[in-house]
Amino acid sequence: MSRKDSKGMFAAVLGQLGTDETLPTPAPKSSSPHLLKVAAGVRQMQERSELAERLLKDGEQIVELDPDQILPSVIHDRFEGAYDDAVIAELTDSMRERGQIVPGLVRPVPGRAGTFQIVYGRRRLAAAKKLGLKFKAAVRELTDEQAVIFQGEENSAREDLSFIEKCSFALAQEAAGYRRETICASLSTGKSHVSEMIKIASSVPKEILLAIGAAPGIGRGRWEDFVRRYMLDGNASRAADLVREDRFRRAGSDERFNLLLSELAAESDGAVKQKAVKPASKTWAPVDKSVSVTVKQTGKAVTLAVSESHGNRFGTWISENLDDLYEAFRKSGRTPIGD
Repeated sequence: MSRKDSKGMFAAVLGQLGTDETLPTPAPKSSSPHLLKVAAGVRQMQERSELAERLLKDGEQIVELDPDQILPSVIHDRFEGAYDDAVIAELTDSMRERGQIVPGLVRPVPGRAGTFQIVYGRRRLAAAKKLGLKFKAAVRELTDEQAVIFQGEENSAREDLSFIEKCSFALAQEAAGYRRETICASLSTGKSHVSEMIKIASSVPKEILLAIGAAPGIGRGRWEDFVRRYMLDGNASRAADLVREDRFRRAGSDERFNLLLSELAAESDGAVKQKAVKPASKTWAPVDKSVSVTVKQTGKAVTLAVSESHGNRFGTWISENLDDLYEAFRKSGRTPIGD
């Protein structure tokens, strides 16, 4: 079957399921889980076919390399857990049965003949290494900026990087000195969005982010809420304590995020309630009860309320004698000398 015919067949199958590459629509209720899984596989095959076709159109030659010849990327686009054996097990099984269908992309390492650096295809490389297979890849001369853009574009096209992984990817590029234009191109987004992503990733310590993991189901809004709560007094230490608990470590990545957010939310709400407590107050009156003075203290502020029959005149007298009253206060020793 020709590539053109196969693409037509794939489109027909996707069309029967009510899907559209440009404007996704909900699958019909009658579609079975098995059929939906087949459609997802077909869509992935299309994407991979288009990637391979693009490489070939660009004049790249696909070669087979020893995985040990390939160095990791300097800028990580995923959390390290994405390359654990358990995560790549399905890909490993597929490559064991059918080999590596989609090539990766590598670039030569200057001054080190026969050595390359991975641009994209890290999970396929990990699977090939585990199976003892050669790694199929296109070889292209790329600058550092070009390599990181290719790396980000390929992941963005497959849309399988989580939001926080994209934020961390942007922050890693900034830390490495890449220009903002390069970071934007690698993530296919604008400067304002990149700035927000970098702010999120830099507001939470790396060890907390790694403890949470990729959290694929958690989007931008909830991460922004998390950062706001994390920045409140005392919440950083609470988060550090929680990530060491067994219940946190046993949970999945999305659940770990939710556990932390719930913990910080509870503490934040408690802090708000504590701040809303009625300010401390004290009332004074002379024996004849002709004056009543109420003193209220809220933080660093103190207010006086003077009432009763002589209250108005007494309040006026206080305001007219503030200089003498303050001097008496200074001489009382209640304020540091020289203040």
